Amino acid sequence: MNQSILPRVEINLAKIAHNTAKLVEIYASENIELMGVTKTVCGSPEIAKTILGQGIHMLADSKLVNLKRMRDAGIKANFVLLRIPALSEIDSVIKNADISINTELSVIKKLSEAALRNNTVHKIILMIEMGDLREGIMPENLENFIQEILVLKGIEIVGIAVNFACFGGVKPNEQKMNDLSKLASDVEEKFSLPLSYISGGNSANYNWFMTAGSVGKVNNLRLGESIYLGRETLNRRAIPDLYTDAFTFVTEIIESKTKPSIPYGEIGQNAFGDFQQFEDRGQMSRVILGVGSQDVLVAGLIPTLDIEILGSSSDHTVIDAKKINLLVGDEVTFNLNYGALLSIMTSPYVYKKYSKTI
Repeated sequence: MNQSILPRVEINLAKIAHNTAKLVEIYASENIELMGVTKTVCGSPEIAKTILGQGIHMLADSKLVNLKRMRDAGIKANFVLLRIPALSEIDSVIKNADISINTELSVIKKLSEAALRNNTVHKIILMIEMGDLREGIMPENLENFIQEILVLKGIEIVGIAVNFACFGGVKPNEQKMNDLSKLASDVEEKFSLPLSYISGGNSANYNWFMTAGSVGKVNNLRLGESIYLGRETLNRRAIPDLYTDAFTFVTEIIESKTKPSIPYGEIGQNAFGDFQQFEDRGQMSRVILGVGSQDVLVAGLIPTLDIEILGSSSDHTVIDAKKINLLVGDEVTFNLNYGALLSIMTSPYVYKKYSKTI
C-alpha cells in the first residue's frame, strides 16, 4: 500500500549503512573519528539507528527538535548541537545536547548557569574561524576567550573545530589543517587542556584526507553528504565504492499535453518575482508533475530519464518530456543533490519510505 503514496522519497537504509561503514573504515586508518550529521535527514530515527550500527557513536544536528526526536525514539548516542545555541533556547540545549558548538561568551555563560541549575556539566566545542566566514572565533582571540571560559562552572571545553566549504566555499587544504593542528597544540600546552575533539571539517575534507602526508592532530570530522549521497562536496565527485543513490524521489504526472515552448501574451513577473527567459523550441511535449517549490528544491532534482525540468511554481513542476511518452498517472523518479535531499526530508508533503535491502 505504501508503495503507491506520492510524492515519496525512497530511502535505502542498506546503502546508507554500507556508505557509513566504508567511511568509518577509510578515516579510521588515520585515527579520525566521525560524527554522523543528521540535520540533512531531519533527525530521522531510522537513519540514526542505521548510522550508529556502523561504528559511529556521535550524532550531530543543527536543530534541537531533531535531537529531541532521536532521544524520544530511544536512540543512544552522544548528541551534538551543530549550530551555535541561541540565548532563547539555553535550557533546551542542556536537556537535549551532550555537547554544543560555541563561539559567543555570553551564550556560554548562560549555558554555565543552566548547567548548574540542572546539576550537570555541559561540554562545548569551540568553533574557530579559518576563512569560510560563517561561525567562528578569530584565532588571535582564542586564548583570551578560553581564559574567560575556564573560570565558569558547569562547562567543560572538550574540543575545537573548524568549518569549510559551507558559506564561503573555502577549501580545507593541508595548510588549513596544519594551522588547526598548531592551534590545538598551543591550547593544550598553554592551558594543560587535553582536547578530545579536534574537528577538521566535514564531507569537503575527503580530498585533503586522501592526499595529505599527515593529518596532524585532526581526529574528528562531521559527515552528512558523504554518508547519504556518497560524494565529496568540493566537486561533488562520487567517492569510490560508495552508493550515490541511497535516496530516490518519486512523483506523479498530473498533465501531459503538446504545447508551445514559449509563453504567449503580455509577460510580467512569475509567482516568485522573476522574469523568465524561454527558448523557442516549437511545439513540445510538456508534462506537469504534482510537486513544486513548496515540496522540494526543484533545482536539485536530477532526472533518471532523458527529460528536462523547465521550471516550477509552488506546487507544479513543468517538464520537457522530449521523445519519451509520459502519460497522466505515470511515476517519474529523480536522484537528488544535497539541497534537494535537505528539502525533501524536511517537507511534510513528501512521504518517507524505508527499505533495508540493496
